Amino acid sequence: MKAAPFEYVLAESLDHALECLDQYGGDARTLAGGQSLVPMMAMRLARPCMLLDINRLAELKQVDIRQGAVSMGATTGQRAIEDNFEVHGAIPLVRDALRWVGHIQTRNRGTIGGSLVHADPSAELPLAAVVLDATLRLCSKADGEREIAAQEFFLGPMFTATAETECLTSIEWPIWEGSGVRTAFDEAAMRHGDFAMASAACQLQIDENSVCQRAAIGIGGLDGVPRSFPELAQQLVGQRIDARIAREIAHCAVQQTEPGSDLHADAEFRRQLAVVMLTRVLQAASTPSPNGTTNSTAHA
Repeated sequence: MKAAPFEYVLAESLDHALECLDQYGGDARTLAGGQSLVPMMAMRLARPCMLLDINRLAELKQVDIRQGAVSMGATTGQRAIEDNFEVHGAIPLVRDALRWVGHIQTRNRGTIGGSLVHADPSAELPLAAVVLDATLRLCSKADGEREIAAQEFFLGPMFTATAETECLTSIEWPIWEGSGVRTAFDEAAMRHGDFAMASAACQLQIDENSVCQRAAIGIGGLDGVPRSFPELAQQLVGQRIDARIAREIAHCAVQQTEPGSDLHADAEFRRQLAVVMLTRVLQAASTPSPNGTTNSTAHA
């Protein structure tokens, strides 16, 4: 199929982009990498009257690593972050998540903000965003800038808190200060690069006695939005995480979700899969490694 007719506008500046969004409102869609939007347009699942290309705006590609946070412009390329070793050291979970995003060709064109705004419930970067409690900055011509937490940004499948005249401009990822930060990300799909049937991520801070000092955990692909579980993560603090504790936390987390069924997996299989995924990442991240960072790479 081919996309329905649309007007194409190449944004000359962020102000120009915001003016276009203010004019067209819900009839416009912003184009960054286009790895998700363009196929939807080709299948006529999305039919914007105007396609606003913001990919060439230099102000949306800045990466700033400072004390306490990494700030990324919304159109920062996924491969640019995947190849940035400074970012790896500051927010390793984002690197772990990116390794699972599609294929290298997808990541060559895909953007960080594009994946977040698309809000596929099985996507990797939205899960990393809710686990790390990232902050997203939105901007519109009429109302200026506002910030929103990742947990409040994702409202449902392919549905976010972005208003019709707003554009995502940047994402701020918190940095966990101190030593012993370990991360893991795992997912199961029919084939590598396919949409995940279930995924799990965690970031832990483990002291020299193998005791957890801080924890963040999450599951993707089960609900309409990626989920984090701060109350359950707090239960890990002060403990040495072994297989029993990991399984208990994983079971409790999955019980708080409401997975659906489709051609690839029914709800019960997804629940079982998510328990395995979350147990696996907790054990992987709590196991000492030479560089202090672990990521799991198993396929199902």
